[in-house]
Amino acid sequence: MSDIQIKIDRITDILRRDDGISGAMHYTEQISWILFLKFLNDFEINKADEAVLNGKEYEFVIRKDLRWENWACPKDENGKLDVKRALTGSDLIEFVNRTLFDYLRKFKNNNNDPKSLKYKIGAIFEFLDNRIASGHTLREVLDIIDTLDFQSSDELFELSHIYENLLKGMGSDGGNSGEFYTPRAIIKAMVETVNPQVGETIYDGAVGSAGFLVEAFEYLTKPEKKSKYSASEWETIQTNTFFGQEKTSLGYVMGMMNMILHGIESPNVYKGNTLTQNIRHFQEKERHNIILANPPFGGKEKTQIQQNFPIETNATEMLFIQHFMKMLKVEGRAAIIIPEGVLFQTNNAFKKIKQDLLEGFNVHTIVSLPSGVFLPYSGVKTNILYFDRKGATSKIWYYDVTPPYKLTKNKPIAYEHMQEFVELFKNPNKRNQTNGKSYEGCNDWTVSINEIIDYDISAKNPNKIVEIEHLTASKIMSKIRSNDLKYKSLINEIEKEIHG
Repeated sequence: MSDIQIKIDRITDILRRDDGISGAMHYTEQISWILFLKFLNDFEINKADEAVLNGKEYEFVIRKDLRWENWACPKDENGKLDVKRALTGSDLIEFVNRTLFDYLRKFKNNNNDPKSLKYKIGAIFEFLDNRIASGHTLREVLDIIDTLDFQSSDELFELSHIYENLLKGMGSDGGNSGEFYTPRAIIKAMVETVNPQVGETIYDGAVGSAGFLVEAFEYLTKPEKKSKYSASEWETIQTNTFFGQEKTSLGYVMGMMNMILHGIESPNVYKGNTLTQNIRHFQEKERHNIILANPPFGGKEKTQIQQNFPIETNATEMLFIQHFMKMLKVEGRAAIIIPEGVLFQTNNAFKKIKQDLLEGFNVHTIVSLPSGVFLPYSGVKTNILYFDRKGATSKIWYYDVTPPYKLTKNKPIAYEHMQEFVELFKNPNKRNQTNGKSYEGCNDWTVSINEIIDYDISAKNPNKIVEIEHLTASKIMSKIRSNDLKYKSLINEIEKEIHG
């Protein structure tokens, strides 16, 4: 176990003892804001050093007395913690709650540029509270986090993956926290198949912990790609590639922190309810090249929200589908996770939305995910829906993901279970082009739009259909009599055993 992992584990153990912390959601949230402020301090120091080398002066975002080095862990002349200036106990809690948080929250109100660092800091702290009740607990945590070096790329890389595991643990904690975490194996497969390129914008209208945006960033910045980028291309990736919205304050904090730790310095992600936007008003310049998302489903929206959509329905997932359809640029491509019910339900709203989708977009691929993908917090069967804005649908290629074991909390889906799908997606000539029974173990099939009845686009794997033997009435009666004789024979044998 690495030194950083040991430190993070120590912090979670310390926080579990605090009266203000209840479960993984709370301690992950609290670790997040403290890590963020330490990262921000190291980030600004690094920027200041770069400015000096260029003969310039850096203007700090955080005022001097409220920088990490002056309140969290002030040092003496020997570089050790200055115990005279380092607050603890009730003094520390009062300072954080009344002075520090109040100062950071005002950043958003005092700044009109949503892309600025100040605005993003204000947005993060606007709905965030310090839940740590004991100042002595907080002092312990600050002292440990102070030893982390965010100016070290290796340490930052390792910490980003440890943080990812914290988010995963938060999802496993149950409740609604699962909505913030989508299994990395699925995200990785979705990103690889939409194949983002520099200069394209990537959008997630339900960001959660930002797994899709982070994976897309890592895909774009693989070492062999990153080394070839020009300064302007790198600037584009950092400032004009990643876009999204997150409704919940907890999700927003987690997502921003996750992106920052992975190296996305300026994501265009904002806190807000995506569904409050009237999609009739979207213009092409506001749309995106790529949409990747796992929107919330199973929820019910009020009439006021429904009125923002041409086809009104209270089903959250159907409103999100309409939103994503309107947010996709011409020639753009989308991959979103949806509950299976979307595919087969044919009530008026579901049917009409699917009609618009099939006739206005090219629904080219549907992936049937196995049950248990989102355990332990949801047992809903899900699918990945792929579509692009390149004309109407002519045929749909289906793939049925079939792990060799039943998925559980302790035996989750792995990337290897998605590899055949990714391979076939990238090589259409290798796909099963028919909708008939092919061969044992075949996981894919293709359906022509002419074969789809009543807009039911659910995945029906022809290779898993059990052949039904149609018998005449006389043969059925003969089978019943034969079975009846067998049952009587078995009962006689059992009775003989019982009575000796």
